[in-house]
Amino acid sequence: MVKFSKELEAQLIPEWKEAFVNYWQLKKHIKKIKLSRKPKQSPEFDHECGRSIFNPIRFLSYKLSNAFFRSDSKTEIIQVRSKAMEDQDGNEDQDIIYKTELVQLFSEEDEVRIFFEKLDEELNKVNQFYKAKESELLERGDLLYKQLDVLLNLKQMLNLRRRKPNAGIIPPPSWSSSPRNSNYSDTSNGSNDIPEESSETDEVIAALEKNGVNFVNSATRSKTKRDGKPKMALRIDIPATTPTRAITAITSMLWEDLVNNPKKDGSRDFINRKKIQCAEKMIRGAYVELYRGLGLLKTYSSLNMMAFTKILKKFDKVSNQQASASYLKAVKRSHFISSDKVVRRMDEVESIFTKHFASDDRKKAMKFLRPQQQKDSHMVTFFVGLFTGCFVSLFSVYAILAHLSGIFRPNAETSSYVEIVYPVFSVFALLSLHLFMYGCNLFWWRSARINYNFIFEFQPNTALKYRDAFLICTTFMTSVVSAMVIHLLLRANGFSPTHVDAIPGILLLIFMAFLVCPFDFLYRPTRYCFLRVMRNIICSPFYKVLMVDFFMADQLTSQIPLLRHLESTACYFLAGSFRTHKFETCNNGRLYRELVYVISFLPYYWRAMQCARRWFDECDANHLANMGKYVSAMVAAGVRLTYSRQENHLWFGIVLVTSAIATVYQLYWDFVKDWGLLKPKSKNLWLRDDLILKNKSLYYISIALNIVLRVAWVETVMRFRFSIVESRMLDFFLASLEVIRRGHWNFYRLENEHLNNVGKFRAVKAVPLPFRETDSDG
Repeated sequence: MVKFSKELEAQLIPEWKEAFVNYWQLKKHIKKIKLSRKPKQSPEFDHECGRSIFNPIRFLSYKLSNAFFRSDSKTEIIQVRSKAMEDQDGNEDQDIIYKTELVQLFSEEDEVRIFFEKLDEELNKVNQFYKAKESELLERGDLLYKQLDVLLNLKQMLNLRRRKPNAGIIPPPSWSSSPRNSNYSDTSNGSNDIPEESSETDEVIAALEKNGVNFVNSATRSKTKRDGKPKMALRIDIPATTPTRAITAITSMLWEDLVNNPKKDGSRDFINRKKIQCAEKMIRGAYVELYRGLGLLKTYSSLNMMAFTKILKKFDKVSNQQASASYLKAVKRSHFISSDKVVRRMDEVESIFTKHFASDDRKKAMKFLRPQQQKDSHMVTFFVGLFTGCFVSLFSVYAILAHLSGIFRPNAETSSYVEIVYPVFSVFALLSLHLFMYGCNLFWWRSARINYNFIFEFQPNTALKYRDAFLICTTFMTSVVSAMVIHLLLRANGFSPTHVDAIPGILLLIFMAFLVCPFDFLYRPTRYCFLRVMRNIICSPFYKVLMVDFFMADQLTSQIPLLRHLESTACYFLAGSFRTHKFETCNNGRLYRELVYVISFLPYYWRAMQCARRWFDECDANHLANMGKYVSAMVAAGVRLTYSRQENHLWFGIVLVTSAIATVYQLYWDFVKDWGLLKPKSKNLWLRDDLILKNKSLYYISIALNIVLRVAWVETVMRFRFSIVESRMLDFFLASLEVIRRGHWNFYRLENEHLNNVGKFRAVKAVPLPFRETDSDG
């Protein structure tokens, strides 16, 4: 049987961990009570000093205390009192504070008193946190009701307008109907409830204003109610994943399309329908997150109730008393147990979602509200082991064949092989290594209970698991090494180099086809998510930057060698060099040198533009400072490329200065900003107060390792002289070290992000709503 402490730790909500009952600390108090009850020696005799005149008194107190513990009386040994708190104005608040008083005498009275004081403190903490979160979620639910009410009215108005395009704007039958209990249907059937045709827009505005809807930035003058209540601004906001500049002109104002500028053709209707669909999608997502938050709060209540029950039973067992019944009565009367608002609101959300977003199909609604996570398949584990064995075997065969064919000996044939085949296979090798590191990251995050799906806003039922990442990695590497073995065998048997050297290009085409394959297999949600994120990165700064976007952009800054290899491979095959077998075409010339600069700058440029966009959206100067880090990296990379072509003392000095500045800048940002370490006043020397890893030495080792891997650029300055094969192998080794450093960086970056969410108790995503609420009167 699993101990409850481990069960609690496995089931509690990581972001709310500090708000849960501190079950482990209460267990320590129980142990202290147990130790205080054990007599260190018999009270009748003093073995060291003989009898004492106080022995009869000690003996009597010992007997009396045991009598209390063996008592079967039903008299309560504790009394749990409660009182309401008062706010700053002296009014009685709804917050209840619980305080326990000991009625009977305990031999270890101090330890028992401390235990119940701590228990009261935990009960009050749980109660207040539950009430705060409950109020927040209920308020969010009320706002969503208003949003849905406006959405339903607009959908019905659009349906009526489509049915009677020459009628102007016709108000719906019931503007005040609530989505909680209305019988509204999206498909109107033209019943007698529809009012007569009307072209008076003022009537529509007045009807909507009765529901608190305010049309902002509208050319039509609205009759504003000055009742002090917040009004709903009728504007559809742009989702985070929509290009800002391009779509703003189209989605600027829904009301202008519906009321101010009605047209008889169908162009306006198309735009309006798209806007309403966008608003409906946002509100649907907000309801899903609301339901998830309510479910988490319900879990929070049940786990804490179980924790109180378990710890009180332990106290009863140790003290031989029945204190749990009295205290559990107070716990059950507390708000986090007695309140049924969360359960009722969950039922309401299920009903509303089923009616308005699932066409009265409850099974379909539950797929959105309660998505089922895919169970780990043993077949995935089996294939990971199978492909790992195949990769090791094939790589051994390749190493033997390469040695026998003289690939590692410098000659003209070797140079041709390295320049043609090496770039493509290096792309797959570096990509596979990055996937392997990401799989390790997923495993470490899962072990440390870091909620990476929530941080990246991944869907739990389609998110990649660490076994899946390992399966993709081993499949790639097995395919690549198989192609390398076939390539060597065909070359050794005298096949035409033109046909043989097409194998790497064919492998690359197969990979691209799988990446964009529209069929629902081979992890389609993950593939499309990757393509969507890459689109957002390439189009920076025209997209709002999400966590997953700049996280992926950071990965690209560590894959500049991969991008260079892709460029040379594309040139080799698109320019037709594989037919003439002349690889020099893509390695010389002005265009090639300029492309090398562009490719070396692109990942840093994209990341810098993301920082600029975040500064524009959030007005936080830290984003400008972060942008400076990537600008310094661009300068250092450009100087090193220039030095590789113009080796002199001047450029050597510039390389040292720019690279040192960029490295120090990057190290500072890694440790202080991204990892949150190097806090001088931390209780953990030069770390931070909250650490997920229990072994502190791992953090110091990680700091040292990151410094060593960050200065790998020294090799490009020292200019070690090797043969072409050794040079390529060294480049691949250094590129692999950078990928490993990035995977190592990933864990601590997300650990710091997770701790920030924990500090703010963020466990539910805040979905933006389409209709803005404003407190202004006009």
